[in-house]
Parts: sequence; structure tokens; C-alpha cells
Amino acid sequence: MKLERVELFLVRLPLKRAYETSGARETHMTRVLCRVESEGAVGWGESVAGEVPWYSGETPRTVLYALEEFILPELFKADLSAPQDVDEKLAWIREHRMAKATVEMAVWDLFAKRAGKPLSVLLGGTRDRILCGVAIGIQPSIEALMDTIRRELEGGYQRVKLKIKPGLEVEIAEATRRTFPDLAFMLDANSAYTLRDAPLFKRIDPTRPMMIEQPLAHDDLVDHAALQREIKTPICLDESIHSGEDARKAIAIGATRIVNIKAGRVGGLASAKRVHDVCAAHDVPVWCGGMLEMGIGRAHNVHLAALPNFRLPGDVSASARYFGTEIIAEPFTVDEDGTMRVPTKPGIGVTVLEDLIRKLALEHKELRPS
Repeated sequence: MKLERVELFLVRLPLKRAYETSGARETHMTRVLCRVESEGAVGWGESVAGEVPWYSGETPRTVLYALEEFILPELFKADLSAPQDVDEKLAWIREHRMAKATVEMAVWDLFAKRAGKPLSVLLGGTRDRILCGVAIGIQPSIEALMDTIRRELEGGYQRVKLKIKPGLEVEIAEATRRTFPDLAFMLDANSAYTLRDAPLFKRIDPTRPMMIEQPLAHDDLVDHAALQREIKTPICLDESIHSGEDARKAIAIGATRIVNIKAGRVGGLASAKRVHDVCAAHDVPVWCGGMLEMGIGRAHNVHLAALPNFRLPGDVSASARYFGTEIIAEPFTVDEDGTMRVPTKPGIGVTVLEDLIRKLALEHKELRPS
């Protein structure tokens, strides 16, 4: 299969509420949406690069640059026999994982539609429903955070992820456990601490969080292993895991007991599946992280989370939590039992509102083989 036409759309949407982490306070999401076309079939992908390079070195501008200059010219030359071929063809390009994932995931959607199968089936998924959690950003006060948790629990979510930052971690953990004695909650540090902060995490241990996500440096494995030896709370790695090899090494040295998989972070669905498989082979559970995706990226996450080792509730929450404007016709909702249905139509299984995207796009580029 040859890619005949690729369109890139730069779309910026306001969030319903500002989302604050230890690294940034975000009020809008800017995404590169990718539409690929071949032999009458169409596939869609969505970048997860943030507006500023605090989580990753990539931004929407670097995604556009990498796609136009290197990634798409390479793919236009290729004859793709399977969606995994995209990952192989782009392996020589270092980094730019979010840019690669933008088109790689669109090609997966395209192949699934051509096969007449849901994307989850093509990936090897075994679930018709996925487990849903919710991520809550840093709030103005502890009282406001407790109120936000109450509101989210009314939506049926099976676990709550709470963002923390230096000076606001022990208090959050203790207040949450005191207010919600039986709540499954986790803490996400986004690399804001160092190994010298081990005493803080020891103070958190008695509050019994499910895990603490990426407490130390974004590129570290060794110090995480040292910290895990000092604390009881399981460490979950996010930013440090870019590949199946990273996962293997992290597990081998005891740096992680749980892994957060984000397809956009690791370069696409083929890479995400390799991380999943490595973790499954070592009996390390995984969950699907979120990057405040719009509807297309959210749909990909739902299908990915149908794989068997996604044993913990992920950040795949209801569409309506984040955006007032939806770019798919069938927004995702969470049922009362805290699960979400995996679409059963071919590909990502939702109707992309293409006319709306064309209207919203701040920039639009069309590329074809030369």
C-alpha cells in the first residue's frame, strides 16, 4: 500500500478548566491532526506534543517540521504491507517520537479500516470495555482538591490520579486518605524531585497510594531503582520509558513496578505494543496514560487499552471533561461501573468531524508523493 495523500491540520482548543502540573499550567491544547489516504480509505492520527517543551522536547512546530522534512518523504517512498512497517521505515530517525506517532497511528487506523476490523482487534486487544481513571491537576487549595475528587468520583471513575509538586505532596496524600479512606489514588510528580527527597516519599507510604508516577528525572532509571528500595509505594515510570528496551532495563534493575504507556510518547502503537509485551512477560502491569487528547487521540488510547496487560485503570476519561468543542461525532463516556466501551466499527470506530476540523484549523498542509 502506498500513501497517496497526507493532510496536516494545526488545531488549538481551549480547555474547560486550566490544567496544572509540576511543570506547567495549560489552558489550551494545540494539536497536529494527521489525515492519511490510500486507495479510497482514510486514517486519522493526533500528536500529543505540548505547546511548550516541558514534558518533551517536541512541540506542535517541531512535529510539523519533522513530518514535512523527514518522516513523510520517507513514507511516501515506502510500500507498506502492514502498519508495523511505518515503525521500521522510520527507525533511522532519532527522537521525534511524537511526530512519528502522529502519522504511524493514522496508518494503523487506515489498515484497520481496510481490513474491516476495529483497531483494538488489529492490535491484539481482548477487551470490549476498558478500565477508566481520571487525572486531576493541582488545585488552588486542599479543600478545592477534595471537592474536585468528590465530583469526579460521581462520574464512576475507578481510580484518581493527583498531580503533586515540591511542597505540595505529603499534604495532598494525607488529606486524600483522611477524606477518602478507601479511595484508590495515585500521585504523579512529573519528574519534580530528586533522590534527596526520599524522606518525603517515606512519609507518603502510610497513606497507601497505588503508586507514585515518575518522581525523579525524566531520563533516569538508576535513581528510581535506589528510591524504590527505600520506599514501599510502587514506582510507576512514564517519561523514562521510550521503548521496549527501556522497559526491559527498568524492570531488570528494579526501577519500576508499573509502567504508564502513552503511544504518542513512545513513537506510536507498534512501539507501545512492544512495551506492553515486555511488561507482560515480566508480570509488570501497565496502564494507558493520557495527554489531554482530543477525540482522535482519545479513540486511539481506548483501542490500545484493550490489550490484555492493561490491568490498571488508565487516564482515558470522558471526552466532555476537557473540551467544549468535540472533533468526533461519538464522544467517549464513562459508564457507572467506571468502564468505557471500546468502539466496534472498523478503525478507531468513531466519525471524525472533518468539516469542523477544516474550519477550526489554524494551518492546513497537503502533501503528496513527489
